[in-house]
This record gives sequence, C-alpha cells and structure tokens, in this order.
Amino acid sequence: MAGTSPTLDTSSIAASSGHRTGRALFLAGRVVLGGIFIYAAYSKLHFAGSWHLRDYYFFFAMAINSYNMLSMAAVEWMAKILPWFELALGTLLVLGIGVRWVSSALTVLLLVFMAALTRAAMLGLEINCGCFGYNSQKPTTELFHDSGLLILGLAVTIGAFMTQRARRLPA
Repeated sequence: MAGTSPTLDTSSIAASSGHRTGRALFLAGRVVLGGIFIYAAYSKLHFAGSWHLRDYYFFFAMAINSYNMLSMAAVEWMAKILPWFELALGTLLVLGIGVRWVSSALTVLLLVFMAALTRAAMLGLEINCGCFGYNSQKPTTELFHDSGLLILGLAVTIGAFMTQRARRLPA
C-alpha cells in the first residue's frame, strides 16, 4: 500500500453536514413551537398589564364558552387547566424533555383547537378565540395560524421519532 494516497469521502462529509443541518432545524422547530405555547400560556395568565394568577380562568372561561361546546363545569375545568398544560408542554419541549411524547401531545392539542375553530366557522359563531389573549373573532384567521403551527408540530413530532430511531440503529 505504499504510495497510496488517502481519498476524501465526500459522501460522508455531505451526510454529516446534512445531519447537522437536520439537527439544527429540529432544535429550532422544537424551540419555536415550545416558545409559542409558552407565550400562549403567558398571554392567558398575564394581561392588562398585570399577572392574573387568581382570576385568569374567569376571563379565559368566557373565551372557551364562546364556542358553545361544553358544559359550564367543563369550561371552568379547561380554563383552569389549559394555560398550565400549555406552559408545561412548551417548557418541556424547549428543554428537550420527552420530546416525542410532548410534541405528539401538542400536535393532538392543535388538532383539537382546529376542530373547535372549524366548528365555530361552520356555525358562523363570533368567538373570542382565547388563543393568545388578543380577542380574535375570526375562526378562519385562527385556523390559518393553527395550520402553520400544526405543520411545525408534525415536523417536530416526526423529527423526534426519527431522531430516536436513528439513535437505536447500529452505525
């Protein structure tokens, strides 16, 4: 083998570069989606210039009730739980804890939100979305926003499962 010069394996360099890019995009998507859910929780807990940790659910319950879908007991329960659930899921996603299951839960949550918005649009309801605390009354606009979030959620979920699978495969 004397006189043999080492060859540069460009395919492994390209694969390594693509892997780094994929990881960076996955991290960015995870942080953005998690951050959006953290902000959604924040907007329900902090509004009108102050924290509303004792009475936030009253205002949010009015938004949920505008969908005319649930009993008052269910509306109250959802209004009390949902902001904290969004905050927990968003924080876990940003921190990278349980990413497969957290991203799956967020994707399902987005599908539920979109189903409620679709129903409101079909019934012609003028709703207070309650999504980010800005009193949107057009379900179609919120459906457009949630569609983008759903695409991001699906991408993060698929990326999380693919990353986990790649770790299990032998090199």
